[in-house]
Amino acid sequence: MEIVAVEVPHLGNRCHLVHDGRRAIVVDPPRDTRAVEAAAERAQVEITAVADTHIHNDYVSGALGLARRHGADYLLSAGEQVDFERVGVRDGDVVPVGGLEVEVIATPGHTRHHQSFLVRPQQPGPHDAPGALLSGGSLLQGTVGRTDLVDPRLAADLAGMQWASAQVLAGLDPATRLLPTHGFGSFCASTSTCTRVGEIVTLADQHSANPALILDRETFVSELLAGFGPIPRYYRHMAPLNRAGAGRATPRAARPVTAAQVTDAVLGGSWIIDLRSRSAFADGHLAGSVSVEYGTQFATYVGWLVPWNDDIVVLSDTPDLLDAALRDLADIGIDDVATHVVSPGTAARALTASYRRADWTAFAVESDTADATAHPRVVVDVRQRDEWEAGHLPGAIHLPVQDVEVRADELPDGELWVHCRSGYRAGIASSLLHRHGRAVVHIDDAWERVAELQLPITTTVAA
Repeated sequence: MEIVAVEVPHLGNRCHLVHDGRRAIVVDPPRDTRAVEAAAERAQVEITAVADTHIHNDYVSGALGLARRHGADYLLSAGEQVDFERVGVRDGDVVPVGGLEVEVIATPGHTRHHQSFLVRPQQPGPHDAPGALLSGGSLLQGTVGRTDLVDPRLAADLAGMQWASAQVLAGLDPATRLLPTHGFGSFCASTSTCTRVGEIVTLADQHSANPALILDRETFVSELLAGFGPIPRYYRHMAPLNRAGAGRATPRAARPVTAAQVTDAVLGGSWIIDLRSRSAFADGHLAGSVSVEYGTQFATYVGWLVPWNDDIVVLSDTPDLLDAALRDLADIGIDDVATHVVSPGTAARALTASYRRADWTAFAVESDTADATAHPRVVVDVRQRDEWEAGHLPGAIHLPVQDVEVRADELPDGELWVHCRSGYRAGIASSLLHRHGRAVVHIDDAWERVAELQLPITTTVAA
């Protein structure tokens, strides 16, 4: 039995291809399945089964489309109500995949009908491991999947189910490999892990490290519910899309637009998303545009900030970068966007808005020399609640990046010095505040530098 983990960094997830050298099963593929299909081609195996551990809340599944292209069975809980035909599987079912067998284990918690898949050779040899557990959003590496995404009112009940499911999985052979989908950056996980692809994690490792297997049920539920962070706004649209089988359709093509049409879009209230580097954006950008620098978090923050179905125009100075960004957006159901490639001539004429960037050294120097009366300075911390509570600058205002657009008018007068942990989210927030007409300074520096410079830090609970 061979296992190929396919990282999906822009979703913070992993998809897995498990095969016997001839036939394979794919578990929890994203909408863009090219990477997993390339992995199957390299291994020279036929995809005969595709499975989703649950109806996903963080991305559009590619399982149905992948199964249909390869003539494979699509395995999904028989309890899920969907608008397409699939092979409905239940707890205890065993599905053959070539020389492998896939045992279905009901593990409700992350969602009501969540399942895990235990894959092992049908005739294991004396040196074969006991199998691999594809646990989806159930038992993760050092944590579990969130239980508040289906409906916050069900979070406590699902948390109790999540604990019980973890006990069931803990009863499997301790040498079983643990292969979750979430936990690598997705907001579907309670916390993130840093396990590298190829690193072997077993159930035995979780017995002394996973809160679901260490704490009693009541304590676990209480601590889990207390630790939940914010939910990206676009998550509420993912399950309906997946129940409708939206991932089987080819994403609608982008619509190239002219510079004049981009200007019209600004005036018409469209979201103009500039995916160039945050430093390039600060130096010169189109007035009214928003900086979301392309990277692994690009789609997450676009989906979080832009109201669903609002018109989007994506700007780039690199066509290849634009193509990658469009694929990432399609993976969360955002397609049919307008695009424009900024040429040097266009940049000189149109990218005339700008604001200042600084590091923590400049912040410290200006703290010593600034006249607070003549030039009031307002520090805006756009990190999440847990980061703020772990330590922040005295007098700073806590405004998480996802709330900037709706709460910008609450900020006091003065020059806004905006920071986060690395500078990425602060770049987004600075552009939003600048679009609101505020004078901003983007602190594009690592939070660790605050301690190095011995700037004062305090801890208070976020409002």
